[in-house]
Amino acid sequence: MPVSHVTTIAALRERLDAARAAGQRVGFVPTMGYLHAGHASLMTEARADTDLVVASIFVNPLQFAPTEDLAAYPRDLAGDTALAEGAGVDVLFVPSGEEMYPDGVVRTSVIVAEVSAPLEGEARPTHFAGVATVVTKLFAIVGPCRAYFGEKDYQQVAVIRQMVRDLSIPVEVVACPTTREPDGLAMSSRNAYLSEAERAAAPVLHAALLVGRLAIDAGERDAPRVRALMTDLIEAEPLADLDYAEVVDATTLQVVDPLAGELRLLAAARFGRARLIDNVGATAT
Repeated sequence: MPVSHVTTIAALRERLDAARAAGQRVGFVPTMGYLHAGHASLMTEARADTDLVVASIFVNPLQFAPTEDLAAYPRDLAGDTALAEGAGVDVLFVPSGEEMYPDGVVRTSVIVAEVSAPLEGEARPTHFAGVATVVTKLFAIVGPCRAYFGEKDYQQVAVIRQMVRDLSIPVEVVACPTTREPDGLAMSSRNAYLSEAERAAAPVLHAALLVGRLAIDAGERDAPRVRALMTDLIEAEPLADLDYAEVVDATTLQVVDPLAGELRLLAAARFGRARLIDNVGATAT
């Protein structure tokens, strides 16, 4: 069945309320569009788990700083529609900016303390308030559902999970594994910004994370040493401008030293116009 487009909040609520009244389970995949195989994997998971799958496409201005790439963010609604349809999405919610923020001003902001502060929170101080605010709004529009997010944006998933717990939002957050290119690069809409040379260099991010995990697997428990292994590898790549490479507790995202328990290794770097992030898990027993 062809995917249907819905552009208003009222129409989407009517469709999803009717589905739940009929006993159907709703799966939700929020996106900013320019969809790729990573998004498709989330939609496929939602299709397998639920009865009606809705995906949203909204490039949220709240999560972009004034110096960031809101205007240049890639958009391809025709391609997005084809991918979503192929992945089994029933409804694409494609609201305008005016529909989401009627007077162009948002006076309410959702801030998730602590878990949003390190890493991406330090590099992009306004980012997670924008993410949490728009996701809260989308959850309020969609209603009770299972919501699917990719682990590539690991800190974002942690922020949203904390927000859902704190605010008692009737949404189950489902985190799905990162989808990668054959050379290990995490799939991202921002990969479209990479030049040929930058694309060849970008897998160093994942390679550095794997080096850090191998060290932990081999018994390294000194966090600065693991951090140095990752940092040195990324900084050896001339086209990479390192933002951070860190190993933290997988739940709190706080630095732990000596390393113990469930951990997450995360890194961010710029390759020309593209700022890329990646992460892998590790266990120190």
